[in-house]
Amino acid sequence: MTENNPGSAVGSLDPADDAPEWTDAMFDAAEFSVGGEVVRTATGYLGKTGVVRGRPAQRGRAKQQVTLRLDPDVVERFRESGPGWQGRINEALRRVVGL
Repeated sequence: MTENNPGSAVGSLDPADDAPEWTDAMFDAAEFSVGGEVVRTATGYLGKTGVVRGRPAQRGRAKQQVTLRLDPDVVERFRESGPGWQGRINEALRRVVGL
């Protein structure tokens, strides 16, 4: 078992070493505040590829998370169509129930 030594050096765990360099787009999308007061709100959030402009606004009620068991071939068919496959399942279900 390893020993917990509070005097040991952190080593390569310095977050500043791993932080990506900020781009102009990141600064443009970031929240700006002075003295704790927000001067400009953020216009997006930072994703793996840089600035993402955010999710669409909620229309009416929020979606409900559920657990649903589907046949593997059904899931595979929707996944083959690429990102957004869960939303396409939702659209297909809405059509079937007449919404």
